[in-house]
Amino acid sequence: YVTFLYTRDLAATADFYERLVGLPLVRDQGGCRIYRISQDGYLGFCDRASAPEEPAGVICTFVVDDVDGWYERLAAKGVEFTKAPAANPDYAIYHCFFRDPNGYLLEIQRFDVPLE
Repeated sequence: YVTFLYTRDLAATADFYERLVGLPLVRDQGGCRIYRISQDGYLGFCDRASAPEEPAGVICTFVVDDVDGWYERLAAKGVEFTKAPAANPDYAIYHCFFRDPNGYLLEIQRFDVPLE
């Protein structure tokens, strides 16, 4: 499964996801870069002039066990969070939010009750 998103600045996007977030690059196609986000899941970014300047309606969620650890590591690297880690009892999750250089909303989340 690969989810592709458009970017106007592939170099800044690559730096963010590779250096700051630490996602492994699995394929560099020149104008597109694909990152592994789980055993069978990938996130790809393609350089497109038609990329939205202010993307809306898309949230990429990284499901992890240690939300606070991810928050601390990314904050120490200079990532600015739009919402610090907090419980959300309506959805039985613990999560935080930040944005990538393209403006895409990213969430780090732990389910209080595992999905499986």
